Amino acid sequence: MTPPKIAMVGAGSTVFAKNLLGDILSFRELADADIRLFDINQERLDVTEQVAGRVAQAVGARPTVSATTDRERALDGADFVINMIQVGGYKPATVTDFEVPKKYGLRHTIADTLGVGGIMRALRTAPVLLGMSRDMERLCPDTLHLNYVNPMAMNVWALSRQTPIKTVGLCHSVQHTASELAQDLGIPLEEIDYLCAGINHMAFYLKFEHQGEDLYPRLMALAESGQVPAWNRVRYEMLRRLGFFVTESSEHFSEYVPYFIKRGREDLIERFNVPLDEYPRRCEAQISGWEALRTQLQDREAPLEVARSPEYGSLIIHSVVTGQPRVVYGNVMNGGGLISNLPHDCCVEVPCLVDRQGIQPTHIGHLPPQLAALMQTNVNVQALTVEALWTGRREHIYHAAMLDPHTAAELDLDQIWALVDELLSQHGDYLPEGLRVKLAAD
Repeated sequence: MTPPKIAMVGAGSTVFAKNLLGDILSFRELADADIRLFDINQERLDVTEQVAGRVAQAVGARPTVSATTDRERALDGADFVINMIQVGGYKPATVTDFEVPKKYGLRHTIADTLGVGGIMRALRTAPVLLGMSRDMERLCPDTLHLNYVNPMAMNVWALSRQTPIKTVGLCHSVQHTASELAQDLGIPLEEIDYLCAGINHMAFYLKFEHQGEDLYPRLMALAESGQVPAWNRVRYEMLRRLGFFVTESSEHFSEYVPYFIKRGREDLIERFNVPLDEYPRRCEAQISGWEALRTQLQDREAPLEVARSPEYGSLIIHSVVTGQPRVVYGNVMNGGGLISNLPHDCCVEVPCLVDRQGIQPTHIGHLPPQLAALMQTNVNVQALTVEALWTGRREHIYHAAMLDPHTAAELDLDQIWALVDELLSQHGDYLPEGLRVKLAAD
């Protein structure tokens, strides 16, 4: 069997790359893989290359590992492309997405999936992903593109409109949340049987069972008792209101709806333990700890723990290479109405069979109407952002922000227009030329 060629784009995300490398190289059939590490940051790339060697040694693998700042070299002939980039980085892009809205009284927790933060991230990220896809069309047209980059739904949707490259969006919210709920109930995860579907960061468990027993009554009783983990109050509250549990974390979910973050309602912030500015805190902690982490990862005398992560990437690669069938949760286009009461041209998150034939999404049918309706409020924002990217018509960016549930609950139309203008101006060269705005004061 010819060793698979795997390009890791954004490999300077060292910890994530380390986890994925450990997952991949732990499979005997992938242990001799041709791994191409690509990043635009040479310093971080060098660290990841060294870590790759240590991971291989730890699991007894003998891959071919190369590191390059030449994207075409990394992609040439790749069977799989794993994408984990962040366009604009924490500074200036993420800081801008948090600080500019604050001037208008609009506050966030993560700001990478929906809202004005998610819209701006899509506008600066999707064109870069499309540029990579154009390279793939020339250099590895039959590759499978495994995208970990947020905003997931908007990126996958935008790519589907403009490139034939096969893409699946991968997230860990489904399997992470299942593990958290199993822990809340005191049941081993491997004994839980579940079915989940929806859109990325807003999928719901349609079935959650233990040995044939429906676990929803126990989850509902936990929600009604108020004895839920403080960090998860938002999602348990939504369980009480909707009857189903959502996949993405409470801090994420709080900014996808208009109910939890409101000016003048600090009681809500406290009651539901909403961590405003959570993502900047995480970024600052990672940046401040980078030097210590790099020293630890490069120290050959220090033990390097390599344990299988919950990520789907290596499982997909292994199934495609070996033919071993598996079911994973992937973000794919809703072609053929996989979820029949969501738009057929949107991006959905559903269980997918994976084997030598690649990604084969599962037909779900109708979702409970209250779930589909809630998802539609997010799909509206995604659709208009993708339309702006596809047509170059800047007015659709304003329309997307108008229809965002959290933004619309906090700001009036004039404020939304002014906020979008300022964000477009601040992001400048990170955006496609036709979508930029230059304010008179600039």
